[in-house]
Amino acid sequence: MTPTNSAEQALDEALALVSRTPEGGGTGGAGGGGGHRASGWQRARDTAARAGSGVRPRTHRVPLADALGEVLATPLDALTDLPSFDTSAMDGWAVAGPGPWSVRAGGGVLAGSERPEPLTDGEAVRIATGARIPADATAVIRTEQCREAGTQLFADRPVVTGQDIRPRGQECRSGDLLLPAGSLVTPAVLGLAAAAGYDELTTRPRPRVEILVLGDELLTAGRPHEGLVRDALSPMLGPWIDRLGAEVIGTRRLGDDPAGAAALLEAVTTSTADVLVTTGGTASGPVDHVHPVLRKAGAELLVDGVAVRPGHPMLLARTGSRGADENDANDANTVRHVVGLPGNPLAAVSGLLTLAEPLLRALAGRRRRPRYTAPVQGDVPGHPYDTRLVPVLLSDEHAVPLRYHGPAMLRGVAAADALAVVPPKGARSGQELEILDLPWASGGCFT
Repeated sequence: MTPTNSAEQALDEALALVSRTPEGGGTGGAGGGGGHRASGWQRARDTAARAGSGVRPRTHRVPLADALGEVLATPLDALTDLPSFDTSAMDGWAVAGPGPWSVRAGGGVLAGSERPEPLTDGEAVRIATGARIPADATAVIRTEQCREAGTQLFADRPVVTGQDIRPRGQECRSGDLLLPAGSLVTPAVLGLAAAAGYDELTTRPRPRVEILVLGDELLTAGRPHEGLVRDALSPMLGPWIDRLGAEVIGTRRLGDDPAGAAALLEAVTTSTADVLVTTGGTASGPVDHVHPVLRKAGAELLVDGVAVRPGHPMLLARTGSRGADENDANDANTVRHVVGLPGNPLAAVSGLLTLAEPLLRALAGRRRRPRYTAPVQGDVPGHPYDTRLVPVLLSDEHAVPLRYHGPAMLRGVAAADALAVVPPKGARSGQELEILDLPWASGGCFT
């Protein structure tokens, strides 16, 4: 295990002393200022996925190039046989009957050319890969497997009827189901759709996300100074959410003053986004106004705190009561979700992976990622009650924990492939831990 320095060890010890009440052991309402019940980490993820699945989906019809990364809203059925005619699988000679064969005078058969003349028994004609097979041809002989002698063609090995001919309908017949609804449109799917004759696809559009970065202490340029810190979340969250398959429609910074609270309330009630992602203001401090704003907006808190480190003050809320496709986006009854991330950078990453990713995948109609585990290299300290998410590098055999994993640190996750899910009380070296791939390490939204 990569050794933990003294500062990080002190952090782990401090975390053990400030545990929020785990799920099942606390009481109190949302936003009531401490003592409220935190959801278990897996339950919070399941809640986010169910919330997204419960929203009536929108659909649209778009050109192939615009469908990349979206999900098929209708099945992809074959519009024609593939291939739609018998074609040559190789460059060589189309022949009829047993050899040797007489070579047809003139040019050969090329891909895209008109229907060639039929072959007579004992005749051969040059043919290119992808070209239409002449009627009555019995096989294609590859160029390297035959030889010409004058006007005669001889095979260097036995010829099997049908060899190197791709028969019509080999891949599919017209009307066959190529892909079911719910399939992610990858580059390969675009190729298949084009081969099958599609110009447009009916898909579910990407969820729209607006990012609201809260706080008066944030600088947008230059070095930190005089109690001010750089805004590390605005540069990170947009690209990250984009890689999760969503469309970021805007990023705004709001202050901790009453004007900032008013702007947050307006966004929660009128934004055209499907999801608002906020950063900071989710705890119970004097300027943490996310909970009061959500109460004023009549939002339903689905998750109010998660038993995970870092990131336990995260939340998930829902406003509205009807499907987004039934109303104008500015209608107060349109379903809109709010993911409240903590203000510390790594804690915000924890919130993204815990709540935002399963919510956005479900809203987009995408299946949840398969869960998998890897053995950890070295012992990993745990929190007494909460799950921990620890940045790791993935080797051929192990998940290797990285240093610099405090709530305000990005140095560890910037070098990581994934986060390991460490259960309460920690893990022993070699123990299998669930692995959460980071989107750039796992291929982003096309896997």
